[in-house]
Amino acid sequence: MFAYTVRRLLQMVPLLFAASVVIYALLALQPGDPLDQLRQANPRITAEQLEALKRAYGLDQPIYVRYFKWLGRALQGDLGLSRDYGISAAQFIFQQRLPYTLLLSGLALLISLAVAIPVGIFSAVRQYSTADYAITTLAFMGYSMPVFFLGILLLFLFTVWIPDHLAFFPRFPIGGVPNLLWSDVRSGNVGFLAFLGQWAWHLVLPVLALSVIQMATYTRFMRASLLEVLNQDFVRTARAKGLAERKVLYKHALRNALIPIVTVVGLAIPGVLSGAVITETIFSWPGMGRAIFDSLVAKDYNVAMAALAFLAFLTALFNLITDLMYAVVDPRIRYS
Repeated sequence: MFAYTVRRLLQMVPLLFAASVVIYALLALQPGDPLDQLRQANPRITAEQLEALKRAYGLDQPIYVRYFKWLGRALQGDLGLSRDYGISAAQFIFQQRLPYTLLLSGLALLISLAVAIPVGIFSAVRQYSTADYAITTLAFMGYSMPVFFLGILLLFLFTVWIPDHLAFFPRFPIGGVPNLLWSDVRSGNVGFLAFLGQWAWHLVLPVLALSVIQMATYTRFMRASLLEVLNQDFVRTARAKGLAERKVLYKHALRNALIPIVTVVGLAIPGVLSGAVITETIFSWPGMGRAIFDSLVAKDYNVAMAALAFLAFLTALFNLITDLMYAVVDPRIRYS
């Protein structure tokens, strides 16, 4: 497995190089340039000033020259400055936005898996029962529901309708995150439990919106995968030997049924880390999704390039991790 892993890591180098070329070219070929906003904000700016800014930003050079300059700096750990925020793109993405995305999307993924896998197993074992029909119907509804509609519905229910009809029910915040820092906790200005309570309060609705959609998807995958495995010959053989149904299910069938789940979750993690643009926008959550969207609109190329190149790396990395996990889940798979 070690040789296989090294070979795959080496194959990632030309893949990531090609991905960075494509991403940089698409960003550079967008209509307009980063100076458009300066023209709109300051109609009095002169052509000489614009030319000076173009030279300062390197926009007067060909695309391939700008790309190789960016690549040379990136290999040294310098991803450039964010024009809009005045800090390095790496600091903005990895320190200011990625932690929020990990907190929101990671928590939603864990909750959805913790619910979806047992529910999918329950539905498969009791196929065609009333509970199975109810779970399947709810899963189809959750899978078909647009996340923006669910987010707006949750906001209306928990910030307007329920508090108006139930006087004792507290109102959820409309969005955003609490203005609390770890330094406040250490200094004693804010109690640790109060800090956690503030974060949990602001996380409930966006996590619920994201986890419901993912829960429906993983429940359907788990049910379909387990049903396919339960109808295979080795499961019937295990039952014919007199093994207990619980042992047949959890020792023989479930391990093989988890292979599609490993694939789906492994390939979904880069998307999770990229942030949920719609959910973060609805709930005013400052994550990676909003950062990428805002940087593309504002043509803040360094931020967009850093974020998208990071996502390309994560996609390649988690493809490798998913392949390695096959050998852990399925004993028939070996990479030696």
